[in-house]
Amino acid sequence: MSEEDLARAAKVAQALRDAVGQRIVGQRDVIEQLLVALFAGGHALSIGVPGLAKTLTVQTLAEAMALGFKRIQFTPDMMPSDVTGSEILEEERATGRRSYRFVPGPVFSHVLLADELNRTPPKTQAALLQAMAERRVSAGGQTLVLEPPFLVLATQNPIEQHGTYPLPEAQLDRFMLAIYVDYPSFDEEVEIVRRTATGDLEPLEPVINRDEVLSIQRLVRSLPVADHIVRDAVRLVRATRPQEGAMPASLQGLIAVGASPRASQWLVAGACARAVLEGRRTPTLADVRGLAEPVLAHRLLPSFRAEAEGFDGRALVRKLTEALPIDPRA
Repeated sequence: MSEEDLARAAKVAQALRDAVGQRIVGQRDVIEQLLVALFAGGHALSIGVPGLAKTLTVQTLAEAMALGFKRIQFTPDMMPSDVTGSEILEEERATGRRSYRFVPGPVFSHVLLADELNRTPPKTQAALLQAMAERRVSAGGQTLVLEPPFLVLATQNPIEQHGTYPLPEAQLDRFMLAIYVDYPSFDEEVEIVRRTATGDLEPLEPVINRDEVLSIQRLVRSLPVADHIVRDAVRLVRATRPQEGAMPASLQGLIAVGASPRASQWLVAGACARAVLEGRRTPTLADVRGLAEPVLAHRLLPSFRAEAEGFDGRALVRKLTEALPIDPRA
């Protein structure tokens, strides 16, 4: 790892921010978290009400990269084969011999936009589980490896809306980050209306190719991580588990099920990605804490008491970080 590598990664990250910013007004935290997921090698779930440019943000990021891109618009009548692919029966005209041929589905891409993932039933949602966890797909009697990089960027409408199916815990845990998209400010909304009133979107020129993405991902994985960084990440995650005895008093009775070790792994990987995006040689405690909410919120199962008192996963993580301030000796 050299200073030139870090400088190049930071330059590419800024170019991606600028490219997405040509179409997306505001949403700086959303864009930053998408970049963290991309370069850490994780998947991201974007959550928000319709009309907040969740899909457009993902499409714009994909367009700014010279990578294979596919989109699935999930609907209630979709089948798993619509995601992974299916076998078709073909007949040779000369011999009349029949054979099956596997036709790959849209999951065979570098960037997969799973639009409105929670509008399809759990049976179809589960078609993504193996691909997201193992980067491979079992179909047509064979196991096919997905070409790296493979990134699922999913959008989800709030589960209270009509026609949605809550994602199961196993599916949610496959997402490195849950990115919550909030309403824009007044000035941002004025700018959004101005831009969209002028006509079609201008095409973007890619600013990064596949080899560069893989190179930066390798750089993230090679970053040295101090022991106190790892310990702080594990300390946060273990404090979400009622059975561990490490939960702060302010959270007692509010969390039914805490986060798994996968959350600790993604906290550290995400902290490394944040450091690389800023051209730094090592992550800090602030990087870990800055990712606590997007990494942990969707992995916590609030208790009935928490729901009655109006606490969701995000609010519980905020209470957690307040109860466990940064400890350099973690």
